[in-house]
Amino acid sequence: MPHNVVGIIAEYNPFHTGHAYHIEEAKRLCDASFCVVAMSGDFVQRGAPAIYDKYLRTRAALLSGADLVLELPPLFSVSSAEDFAACGTALLDRLGVVTHLCFGSERGHIDPLMDLARILAREPEEISQSIKRLTAQGLSYPKAREEALRSYLRGRSPSRQTPGLLAFPNNTLGIEYCKALLQKGSSIIPVTIPRAGAGYHDQGLSKDFSSATAIRKIILEAYRRGQPLTPDIFLSQNSLARCPLPPSASELIKEATPLACDDLSLLLSYRLLELRCQGTEPEEFADVSPELSARIKKQVLDFSSFQDRVGALKTKQYTYTRVSRCLIHILLHMTRKEVLSRKEADYCSYGRILGFRRESASLLGEIKKASDLPLITKTADAPYILSDETLAWFNQDLFCSHVYQSALEQKSGIRPDNEYTRSLILV
Repeated sequence: MPHNVVGIIAEYNPFHTGHAYHIEEAKRLCDASFCVVAMSGDFVQRGAPAIYDKYLRTRAALLSGADLVLELPPLFSVSSAEDFAACGTALLDRLGVVTHLCFGSERGHIDPLMDLARILAREPEEISQSIKRLTAQGLSYPKAREEALRSYLRGRSPSRQTPGLLAFPNNTLGIEYCKALLQKGSSIIPVTIPRAGAGYHDQGLSKDFSSATAIRKIILEAYRRGQPLTPDIFLSQNSLARCPLPPSASELIKEATPLACDDLSLLLSYRLLELRCQGTEPEEFADVSPELSARIKKQVLDFSSFQDRVGALKTKQYTYTRVSRCLIHILLHMTRKEVLSRKEADYCSYGRILGFRRESASLLGEIKKASDLPLITKTADAPYILSDETLAWFNQDLFCSHVYQSALEQKSGIRPDNEYTRSLILV
């Protein structure tokens, strides 16, 4: 394919002006004719349902410059930065047409990120042993890895700032993208742009680009109060801020119902009761350690909200995000065994297309020629184009979306389309 094609791995939770800027800059920096997005579906990395469903977020991205959106399998969209990045890069690489991967980072320069990625890709024994020792002392894995790397680089690093790169979430994810590309031997070129505006976890709106955390907080509060989601809702929070959503996204969410963790509380309580009845150990599910499994079993009959369960389970070692992910893994039947099997199959065994721009149909045609993945545009066709093993994984992914849709119907009182009746998004 003669054109550059830039890939983006994203959640768009929700899609905001910073994301629109990223797409525009990615195309410009990479001199790309097309932008392909590998996007989390209905569940996201921090262990939560996406605030809006994957089809609404796909349409918002396409209206703001993306040319094609594919779904990241939920097993790896609700996962650590390492697995999230490995899956996203594998999906983009196997399409056969993506030339660049563009991501935002706090550092904004690719060389120091690549330097750390090269070290972590081979993970020297000294780092591995330090991580084991520090986690045994009660540190969370991210903190232990950061400290182990800092110790390893002491005296080796040409820059004092290099060891601290892992202290910032977008740097961490960017390093994982680079590491995954190196480990795959991919020809995709990584490119980074400086993260602009508010920090990842900032709770308030910014005069530039606001964080998704702040935007979600305002959306959920407005919905709780029954307020219409107009630009004024955001501007009333900070008169100096600009509306954090592009006009297309603002229009899409006006009548949409947002979901949050606590909307899964009843489903989670039922699931934990089911495991107790079956005699199934929570540690059979992804990321659940024996210690956390024991803690979960003790609170099965505490019929509290999702967030209250997480609050009761978190410790210094088990962060809020780690616990949230574990509970989502349990709720969605995401087992350790399935994780291992799908990793061995290079993380993704099919490409689920959620939507594309009509004017970019030539891109889809080139992908169909170049990709070694079966591409699914219509759910009903899956049994005819997937192997038995891949079809079982695909059906598990559909199950996750149907769980999301059941919670959405319960909250909104409106029956959503399911994965068999929903059409591809075309703009």
